[in-house]
Amino acid sequence: MKVVFRTSLKPRFKRPFSKSAGGKRQRKEPEIPGEPILTSLGEKMISAEDFHKVEMRVGRIVDVQDYPEAKKPSYKLAIDFGSFGIKKSSAQLCSNYSKEELINRLVVAVTNFHPKQIGNFMSEVLVLGLPDEKVECVLLKPEREVELGSRVY
Repeated sequence: MKVVFRTSLKPRFKRPFSKSAGGKRQRKEPEIPGEPILTSLGEKMISAEDFHKVEMRVGRIVDVQDYPEAKKPSYKLAIDFGSFGIKKSSAQLCSNYSKEELINRLVVAVTNFHPKQIGNFMSEVLVLGLPDEKVECVLLKPEREVELGSRVY
């Protein structure tokens, strides 16, 4: 964990909302044209149009293979996205999931990134997950059965 000590008490980010005289929240415009609006965590805000460019879809893992050539313990996954076909991905899931646990599991993946070469394997989609207390991946999944290829919105 990186620790940064601040020497200035000036805010590090602009608040994206301010209250008007009527007490309603209004989006605050950047003070300098072109200056980004930042979130409460200091990250740049994106527009709804930016979000809609990211295509996240539900798929089912249909095959899992060990990937011993990877730098960190990983699996090669084949994921069925219904009418969008079967796509390949590499994922560092070995510490939290066995191959048997992954077969037939629903996952959420970004499907419109350019393919990425990972070692000698071409990964076509990015499977989404969250870090657990050991900073290992815990997969995102729908809470119930949905049609394969359904888009997250």
